[in-house]
Order: sequence, then C-alpha cells, then structure tokens
Amino acid sequence: MMISLAYLYSLSPVHTGGASQEGNLVGIAKESHTDLPYLPSSTIRGRLRADTSKESQKLLWGNTIEHVTKGEDNNLTQGALWVGDASILWFPISSLSHGVVWVSSPLLLRRWLRLTRHNISLPSIGSFSGGNKSSLYLKDAIFKANSSELKPWEGSWADFLPPGGRETETITQVLILSDKDCRILIEMSLWRQVRVNLDDQKSADAFRYEEAIPPETLMFFPWGTTTTFNQEQQEIASQHFCKMIENSMIQQLGGQESLGRGLVDLWIVNAQHADPSSQKIQEQPVL
Repeated sequence: MMISLAYLYSLSPVHTGGASQEGNLVGIAKESHTDLPYLPSSTIRGRLRADTSKESQKLLWGNTIEHVTKGEDNNLTQGALWVGDASILWFPISSLSHGVVWVSSPLLLRRWLRLTRHNISLPSIGSFSGGNKSSLYLKDAIFKANSSELKPWEGSWADFLPPGGRETETITQVLILSDKDCRILIEMSLWRQVRVNLDDQKSADAFRYEEAIPPETLMFFPWGTTTTFNQEQQEIASQHFCKMIENSMIQQLGGQESLGRGLVDLWIVNAQHADPSSQKIQEQPVL
C-alpha cells in the first residue's frame, strides 16, 4: 500500500471533542495509550468531504446513509480515499528564556519516520537547536546548559521538518524531550479558555473550561487510496484530492467555527518527501 502524508499547521486553537467530560472541563480527543491530543480521522474526513464537489464526493468518499434512505443508492459504498488520525510532530511551548520552543519526543518522531521512510537517526534526548549558552525555561521545567539535559543538536534539525509548508518557517527552536516529559509539558501547555453562560439578568449562571490544541502546532496524518477501485480510478481520485488541497490550503477543523477556532494550514507531501512543487497535478474528469 502506498501511503502519503498530509500536514496541518494550526493557525488558531483547534478543539475536537473528547469522549468524556470531567467536571466543568470540556476536554479534547486524546489517545487512550499515550494521553496525547490527536485529531480523529472522522473529523478530517468530514471536513474534506464537505469541501469536495458533489460530483466527486461518491468517488472520493463514498455515499452516505442519507443516499440509501432517499433511494438514490441500494447500499453503502466505500470511497476511493482513506485518511488516518492526525498526530503531533512539533508542539509549541512558551519559554521565559527563549520565547517559543517547539518540543517533540522519540515516540512522536518514530511515528513520523515510520511513515516517511526517511532513513535518519533519531536525535538524543536534550538536543536543542538553540544551543546551550544559557539555561532553558519551559513552564515549570528548567533545563540546565552545558549538561546532559540540554546540548547542541548534532546534525541538521531541519531534516525533521516537512517540506512545502509555508508556516513551518516559524519553527526556529526545537527541543527533544523524553516521552514522559513531553507528555507532561504538552498537557500543561494546552489552550484552555473559560466560557461563561449568562442568565437573563446578565449574571454568571455557569462556567466551563474548554481545551484546545494551541496555534503553531505541527501535525501530520497519513492518507491513500483504497483497493476497492482500479488503478485508474485511484490515480484520478488522488490527483483530484491533491488539487483540491492545493487550491484551498486553509481549512477549518473541529468546533467553534463562529469564533475562528480550528483554522489550519494544510498541505500534502508524498511518502518519499518529494518537493510538492515538483508534483505536477493535472485536472482530470472524475469517473
């Protein structure tokens, strides 16, 4: 199976509802085995399907129960495309000493390398692209300079950034944390907003905290074509999908659309990390 990658760079907080609500905290979707935030594939697929022309929806995404109940189709059918969940690659954390630092961990980088098939070695824990001239302050964590906690990045840290993204130029300082420390700091750095409900007298009736993935987060998700279609149909569907993303890079995912939440910059890179500008995508009729 040929797997390609798409990347998301959040331009505003992204809120995708979780499976449960604890007290007055409205959480976001998190992986059960790591407790790290992610974007469900159903959220991504639903948004992309909504942006697909009606003439192409059935080929790319299949039909829906509504088509069956209305008598337009006899059975549910599968589309030519599939998409996976979006995982974090680099997560922004505020720093008193360095402004904003993007963090990742061996677990997150291995996930990415597994799909890119990029043959590069993982950086060691504590590798920091900002050098080690001064200590690094991240939230309540302090990483001391000139120690195993903080050391200069060996090699090119830019190899761990995908090509083609307009917004990835913002990422200038990166740090590799242990899986445990990375999870803790990500949890502490989630976007949290207080929402207050007012009664008829404009008095606070109730309030809740809503979590979100913060702006400047870089994520990725795999996508490809299903084997239920022939090769020609798969190629047409893939080209049509790439052209759609190319023409509309800014997407809205998750809830709170009226508040400008969920805006992301979206682009596609193939599994071999080719330059997207070199991929010639031609308009073809949808079968």
